[in-house]
Amino acid sequence: MNAPGQLSHFVPKVTQCVVPTVMLDALKAHFGERCSTALVVREQHGRDESAYTVPPPAAVVFAESTADVAFAVKLASEHSVPVIPFGVGSSLEGHLLAVMGGISIDVSRMNQLVSINPEDLTVTVQPGVTRKQLNEEIKSTGLFFPIDPGADASIGGMSATRASGTNAVRYGTMRENVLALEVVTASGEVIRTGTRAKKSSAGYDLTRLMVGSEGTLGIMTEITLKLYPLPEAISAAVCSFPSIEAAVRTTIQIIQMGVPIARVELIDVNTVRMVNAYAKLSLREEPLLLMEFHGSPAGVKEQAQTVQEIASEFGGNAFEWATTPEERTRLWTARHNAYFAAIQSRPGCRAISTDTCVPISRLADCLLDSVSEADASGLPYFLVGHVGDGNFHFGYLLDPNNAQEHELAEQLNQSLVARALRLEGTCTGEHGVGLHKMDFLLTETGSGAVDMMRTIKRALDPKNIMNPGKIFRV
Repeated sequence: MNAPGQLSHFVPKVTQCVVPTVMLDALKAHFGERCSTALVVREQHGRDESAYTVPPPAAVVFAESTADVAFAVKLASEHSVPVIPFGVGSSLEGHLLAVMGGISIDVSRMNQLVSINPEDLTVTVQPGVTRKQLNEEIKSTGLFFPIDPGADASIGGMSATRASGTNAVRYGTMRENVLALEVVTASGEVIRTGTRAKKSSAGYDLTRLMVGSEGTLGIMTEITLKLYPLPEAISAAVCSFPSIEAAVRTTIQIIQMGVPIARVELIDVNTVRMVNAYAKLSLREEPLLLMEFHGSPAGVKEQAQTVQEIASEFGGNAFEWATTPEERTRLWTARHNAYFAAIQSRPGCRAISTDTCVPISRLADCLLDSVSEADASGLPYFLVGHVGDGNFHFGYLLDPNNAQEHELAEQLNQSLVARALRLEGTCTGEHGVGLHKMDFLLTETGSGAVDMMRTIKRALDPKNIMNPGKIFRV
């Protein structure tokens, strides 16, 4: 961690690997038109939603099978060239940037459902399948996949970053919902981890090792997931509050009372204004909670009544219900578009987006101090939170050509994450480490734990070709 007063964000040191011509020729021979060295294609695969600017990869290959991925990785291993897996490019912490050059392996065309086993509540998919596509293709089974990070991210990317999202308070994260994997290792070998069984005590838990490894240990080519029955009844509600503190206290009470709420999202007044303007809504311009209840009709009604009583104790008012699918979709689409609404609110800006997660009992302390600090800075920001599990997100909106605003945003990020760590939380609840939070990972886990991660990395990827320069420095 940097000394107090210094910025903790990691400015990537770019060391571009030269990709040998013989390797590029071999890729073009195998992939044909699915191997591109065109600048526009490379640039598309050399940026994500982070504020970093890094030179693009030397080439992009579009894989359509596990064999394609294995061929590209084996060739890269022979020439010691980095490989970076690419899904839809929605990551926020620089995960897919080619800081050491190399090639990008785009798996978006690997977008097939391999097998659906509704009687076992499981499905196996290729990594390029997106969460919306998955739920559309399985809806006839009466099942759904609940992990919803907001963006229509790929299942491969969600697994690699251990994503979660709005439903995590009830259904957990990708860690709990990935049962098995097919993975191409750093040598180009194809291995399988886990099975479709709900549990196992057989050996090391390699599935959990890969989930959250951010492409630094291997490339996932098949993913087996848990599915859940579609709830018999679903109801959503919006409730406005006189202050953020009132909304947060309500959330804490809901969770501590054991109400099995499926979603509870905090949106601050700044973000409500942005969302209203962007999505043409008329939400009350006050801090609000956007909630959803799943279960039987009687159970949903009971949950909603309990939550309404709790909210009223903290000044919650103007409960508005959305019971039809169209009404619910409109509300949640507006929530998921908060990032784009914020970007549009300041034309030409970029967002430094950050998230933390703390124990639910410390949520009010962490969140309220962070809001006060952001307000005092004068820098525009948006705030949303999956507050049911203590997770929230700030996005600081800055002029990309203004170095002072960039520095201020990073100072706010540093202060926010340091506060979460003091309160026994984590530097990232769901975005992942990527480039942006490597120093914070060291502070959170300690040098011994990071050294253990390095040892695993060196053992599984001795040439350091798998998405190098991410999570920690090797």
